Amino acid sequence: MPPRLDLNDSNHRLVVPPSRINLRRAKSYNAQEKGPLSATTSRFNFNHLLFSPPPSPSLPSLIPQKPKRTGSDLLLKSRPSRVFRWGLLATLLGAMTYVVSMCVRHQEGIQQAMWPYFEQQEYEMVGQDALPDFPTPIVLRDTRGRSKWTVSIPPDYDFPLSTEEYASMTGQCREVAARTRDITATADTFSQVYDTEDKYYVDVSKAEKLGLLDHGPKHVEPRKQKGHFVGLTHRNVAGRPVCESSMTYVLESTDAGMGNNLMMLWTFYGLAKEQGRAFFIDDSRWAYGDWTEVFEAPPLPDCRPPPRHHIVPCPFHARHLVVSGSTAKDMFPSLLAKHHRRAGSEDKVQDLWKLAREGYQDLFKLTADDAKYVTKRIRELKVRSQKGITAPDAPIIGLHVRRGDRHPLEYQYSETYIPAEVFHASARQMAAAHADAARYQTEAHWRRNEPILLLASDDPMVHLESDFSAAVLSQERIRLASKDAIQQQAGEPKQEPRFLHRFIDEAFGWEGGFYAPMFWNLGVSRKNNAANAPEGVDVGGAVNEEARLLAPPSAQTIQLRSLIGRAYMMDLAVLAGASDGVVCAVSAMGCRLLGVMMEWDKGVGGAGWVNVDGTYGWMGIDW
Repeated sequence: MPPRLDLNDSNHRLVVPPSRINLRRAKSYNAQEKGPLSATTSRFNFNHLLFSPPPSPSLPSLIPQKPKRTGSDLLLKSRPSRVFRWGLLATLLGAMTYVVSMCVRHQEGIQQAMWPYFEQQEYEMVGQDALPDFPTPIVLRDTRGRSKWTVSIPPDYDFPLSTEEYASMTGQCREVAARTRDITATADTFSQVYDTEDKYYVDVSKAEKLGLLDHGPKHVEPRKQKGHFVGLTHRNVAGRPVCESSMTYVLESTDAGMGNNLMMLWTFYGLAKEQGRAFFIDDSRWAYGDWTEVFEAPPLPDCRPPPRHHIVPCPFHARHLVVSGSTAKDMFPSLLAKHHRRAGSEDKVQDLWKLAREGYQDLFKLTADDAKYVTKRIRELKVRSQKGITAPDAPIIGLHVRRGDRHPLEYQYSETYIPAEVFHASARQMAAAHADAARYQTEAHWRRNEPILLLASDDPMVHLESDFSAAVLSQERIRLASKDAIQQQAGEPKQEPRFLHRFIDEAFGWEGGFYAPMFWNLGVSRKNNAANAPEGVDVGGAVNEEARLLAPPSAQTIQLRSLIGRAYMMDLAVLAGASDGVVCAVSAMGCRLLGVMMEWDKGVGGAGWVNVDGTYGWMGIDW
């Protein structure tokens, strides 16, 4: 038996464990330890799940790990930073602010930038061997077999064409030009710029020289003299060569008013003058009669007009172009775009104003008697405004009030008319700004230095309103009369309504202003009273349509219309020549004409032309 271990003589140390060390034996995990005590008992505790040890590092993790993101995920799926989001929001707000500010700043130019709408119509092209006996654009082949197009008008056809023919031919020209480009099937694409000339178009004179357009010997001489060019006679055109290029404006419109037609005439004259085209005016179907009954003949070029069948309504770059009220909306965008490209001006409103100003300066020449009266009238008003040496002259404020069938653009007055107090208040503000403002601070100052209000209106009853009672009529040479004035001048006694009287055709006046039906019915009987309406005007029935063809306007009707036109032009001439400022509504074409007749710095470009119809600025042609 081995000896027992004797520890008495050994040196040993006593190891005292720290108080913080727990020497208890760790319990091993036993899944059955916390189970039920017996199979018959239901006592079961889930506390053992709270003390589960961590999973083994060798076992797969129960929590899925996030995959590593690639560069595309960082760009496409990552949420942008807060700085980037705020920067993007600031950029969008800045862009919106810029657009709104530009619209507000150039609000007067918004209306001018809108060009007329082109109606899309489809036409059927029919092939034939002979040339048609009516005006139409055609597709032909040149000497090399290439497809070209031109406008074919028989030499013996009437000139100018009817309103319907001119209106339809502009759409046909666009259709034929498009078909010609499709036939050629070239790789080049047609430019969408308005002033791009069509290289497939062949001018009428060139097509005749090349033998592409031959109407035959029976169509050489016209049956009669075509149209009526203002100021042209056989004597003053004899020996002159044919113009290289020209523009002929046909004074024909379905609009009874003269203003819009006059604005078109001035504007297209400015475009023709810039392009070096000779300009002619045809008044053979003008509703107001001869041009020389209202104005002097326009200046004549050093050449004579071309043959009438060479004058075509399309395309815009044709050598000899004709423009009327029915084709102006098709030609204007291209001609104006070409003008803008040449001028390079940023102010589109002033650019358009300058074109109309060119026409006004060269074409607005009243007849000798009317011009003499206007000059005398302006001199009288200037003398009346003089207050002597001790006081400054009283300002002359012109008021152009349009009633009748022309309603304002402003929504609240669109179904009625602008109140007279609005005109009066604007005239008062203009007078205060024109003279010393301190003179008009009180009513006493206003009465002591009251300006001269110059009134022009199509309604003869306007001056009876309280706000216009002190106004002076612009001219008294020709005035639109009221019904009472007509009966008083005729010496008709006032009839007692209680008794029967012999029937007398009731007279009508211009109360309420200028209306188109009244204009077309001037000088005609009550029967077939739409016989004098121009082509294109809805006269409301086949009977009146037939009567119009059988009964052209009489000499008396033309004379009455001419008097209305002369009165209108003299009103504008006196207002533009005598007034220090004009108050008007831009919805009326007379207001826009006054803006052209006044100097730019004095009128539209300054403070002398005030519009009371909304916040609109000056605008040109009314489409």
